Amino acid sequence: MIQIGVIGSGAMGAGIAQVAATAGHKVIVCDNSQSALDKAKTNLETTLNKLLEKQKLTEQSAIEITSRTIYTNDLNQFKDCGLVIEAIVEILDVKQKLFSELETIVSGSCILASNTSSLSIASIASACKNSERVIGIHFFNPAPLMPLVEIIPAITTDENITKESKKIIDSWGKVTVLTKDTPGFIVNRVARSYYGESIRIYEEGMADFATIDWAMKTFGGFKMGPFELMDFIGNDINYKVTESVWTQFFYEPRFKPSLTQKRLFEAKLFGRKSGRGYYNYTEGTIIPEPNKDEELGKYIFNRVISMLINEAVDSYYLKLASIEDLDLAMTKGVNYPKGLLKWADEIGLQNVYNTLDVMYELYNEERYRPSILLKIMMKDNKKFYE
Repeated sequence: MIQIGVIGSGAMGAGIAQVAATAGHKVIVCDNSQSALDKAKTNLETTLNKLLEKQKLTEQSAIEITSRTIYTNDLNQFKDCGLVIEAIVEILDVKQKLFSELETIVSGSCILASNTSSLSIASIASACKNSERVIGIHFFNPAPLMPLVEIIPAITTDENITKESKKIIDSWGKVTVLTKDTPGFIVNRVARSYYGESIRIYEEGMADFATIDWAMKTFGGFKMGPFELMDFIGNDINYKVTESVWTQFFYEPRFKPSLTQKRLFEAKLFGRKSGRGYYNYTEGTIIPEPNKDEELGKYIFNRVISMLINEAVDSYYLKLASIEDLDLAMTKGVNYPKGLLKWADEIGLQNVYNTLDVMYELYNEERYRPSILLKIMMKDNKKFYE
């Protein structure tokens, strides 16, 4: 069984290390911060103890996972690794510098992977002399619990590296989807509308946060409303991903960030972790009651879901991923109640198109333009799942 290297011992890096060690690999976790390494080690012990208490893990398994996980400040410890996954800060030149250095340490057969959520894999790979072995392997937080992993080959990635990477991650019990190296990949691209259109509805004064959240949960069956979810993810992370996807898509209107989101980011109102975001999480604070107007709720749901479906349809049109992988990504990556292309068939492509067409005519904005594929399929009376 190959040795796994993980760079970065924050929540994501530590989570990936736990998954790999649980799958039976020897794992080396590297971080230039000793305090971060110490914290990761303590957190792993705490997590394993909780699993023991819940009888989801045996004492012997816990001992083995702990013994298989090694913590270091020295990148040279990666020399015998077969796969190294980077999970550090989302700054391109920092990642490029790291990959360039890694290449001089690991063997020629070692796969070099980035856990980036929105940066170009091709750009990261360009720092390496052997860019063919660089790939994106994107986990979702928390890595031990979230089943989805996006596998993202760059245009330079060797096909065998893609197959081997998928095989390794599949063996860890994860659900893998294959996607093109485009900004945001599948989940962080398609999900932009869940947040962006909901914020637009709020900014227009149609409904408050609680009402929009209520509408998406009541009429869409979403486990969390968009504002609850943004506060859970962290408004610092969500805003920066939105900004990154928007700029990388040459300022495509569909991904345009909002001033509401930007102001929360600037004020450091990040959500649950800061105690306040779209909602106030201070103890004793009463969560506002939604306006449970059924007509308004259905309007909100219809508008947001139509935007989400349109993005999923366009992603398929541009060959980002297969129909199955696009739907799997959204159900397993962000817990959507249904795959968006399956949902499109149920709602009816004509109904989705009509909603978008009305919005496009009303606002005269390109963000509401229906996908070409939506028009073609509607005209030919086709479905995604026949």
